[in-house]
Amino acid sequence: MSLNERVTYSPEERWVEDTTCLETELCLPDDILRQDSTETGSMLLSQQEKIKVKESTEERETLKHATDQDTKHSEPYYADSKQKHTLAEVVSVSTTKGVFHQLLLTSAVLLLAAACGMPIGYSAVLLPQLYDTNESLAIDIEMGSWIASVHSLATPIGSFASGPIMDRWGRRPALLLAIVPLFSGWVLLATASSHFVLLLGRVVAGISVGLIAAPAQILLAEIAEPRLRGLLIGAPFVSYSLGILLVYALGSQFHWREVAWGGTVLPLLSFIALFFAPESPVWLARNEQADRAAKALTWLRGCPIQAKQELHKLTERFEEEQQQNNGRPQRFWKSLGEMAIIKPLIIINAFHVLQILSGTYLVVFYAVDIISDLGGSDINSIQAAVLTAIVRLAFTFLYCFLLLMMPRRLMVTLSGLGSGFSCVAIAAFMYIRAGEPKTQYDTYVAAVLILIYIGANTGFMTMPGIMIGELLPAKIRGQIAGYLFTIFNLMLFGVAKGFPYAKAVLKTQGLFLMFGFASFGASLLLFFLLPETKGRTLHDIEDYFQQRNWLWMNRKRVPTEQSSSAEEGRPLANK
Repeated sequence: MSLNERVTYSPEERWVEDTTCLETELCLPDDILRQDSTETGSMLLSQQEKIKVKESTEERETLKHATDQDTKHSEPYYADSKQKHTLAEVVSVSTTKGVFHQLLLTSAVLLLAAACGMPIGYSAVLLPQLYDTNESLAIDIEMGSWIASVHSLATPIGSFASGPIMDRWGRRPALLLAIVPLFSGWVLLATASSHFVLLLGRVVAGISVGLIAAPAQILLAEIAEPRLRGLLIGAPFVSYSLGILLVYALGSQFHWREVAWGGTVLPLLSFIALFFAPESPVWLARNEQADRAAKALTWLRGCPIQAKQELHKLTERFEEEQQQNNGRPQRFWKSLGEMAIIKPLIIINAFHVLQILSGTYLVVFYAVDIISDLGGSDINSIQAAVLTAIVRLAFTFLYCFLLLMMPRRLMVTLSGLGSGFSCVAIAAFMYIRAGEPKTQYDTYVAAVLILIYIGANTGFMTMPGIMIGELLPAKIRGQIAGYLFTIFNLMLFGVAKGFPYAKAVLKTQGLFLMFGFASFGASLLLFFLLPETKGRTLHDIEDYFQQRNWLWMNRKRVPTEQSSSAEEGRPLANK
């Protein structure tokens, strides 16, 4: 039986008794193939001998470790409780060379993510210098709020356009196109001679960041294998935080115009890196470019057999979608009426609201002002802002590895609880010390509490990109992602624009109380509704949302005594 004639099985047929595997990764070496005495197992071993795949010792060790991990964590969402089941399809496992190529492509996106972080944090550098009356472009509070928030107002324009662009021309061309306004925005800021040009520079840079956000997350989600997907999707947020830290550090030493010139370097480097990167194989497969998709998958997986299998699965699902719609692509607005799409949209949008209200980005925009209120006039606000950026970077780096090691739901729940309790503690401390003279003790306590808050709340920053990359089905992933980022940035603009006025009414302690309640709300939302996606294939996650249940705990479970290979509480298909 040739590879092209390989028998395919339904999700239910992929589950069999004992350890029989009906579809086995053909790139796996002989010593890690599941042995079985059945006719199917013997047939696959014979097929393995015919193919005679040669691999290095290093690749064998890597694949053995990967398979062990996948067997442990990647049980599908569906099963039949009348039998004892094991994973019947080994999820995509790359060779060492393939993993290196995935990391290489991710690194190109990381450069761009850092470039996007710089304009986000630039307002915290720009505003304090422009408030100086000796500055030629001195501003008042009203103009300052516009400079800080107009970036978020412009970002939805780019986000709205990013969906159609990346669906029409691809993920990589969309990113290359987006870099042009980012570079232009920094040039406008560096050469600004009026407030209008300052605002224009912020608008152009904001449009670019909106254009970049969705294609970057979708590209990484579609090129990554399941065991690495959380790490690769989360990694840009490390670079994003690094960009914020970089602009803070530059702003503490240089004039705002010099910082703007420095902001042009990363866009240039990222353009060069992405120019030589491959396109998303998912986009290529769904746009009838099978040859390019096969080449991209072979480069990303390091194994032509695995690439051919994965491409077969992509095209098979695409053909099924077309058959359901009489050979025509399903209309976008009609797709939005499907329950499998409504569920992830509600989860993502609700979390966006609570994330913004928890202060994740407000603390970035107004870091200097908030720290001045907490620590008093004795504290160096610029240096403190740099310290908060360092803490955010360190915790973002930590969260990326937690995504690789830890269940998503547990990580984000603990993050929200830590953020909520620290915010309530900050608010209580400020209420108690209200009207009292600031002491060194106040500075130390405030510093510890704000750093705990930033460290815990940073877990929220990584989740939107992960949810958009993992929860949305492939047929609308590209287009709807742009619209989701549009809604998110419109909400962020409104909150950022109104922040100075809200702070005047609620005071800083009242704002942190709001941050705390929003953090608790986000934890509850994801605890009840978010499915565990760690180690799952994107096809598995799509299938989960076709179930009737809304709450994660209402899924059917595999009793421990009925499944020796599955963990207790693994979900079953709703009957």
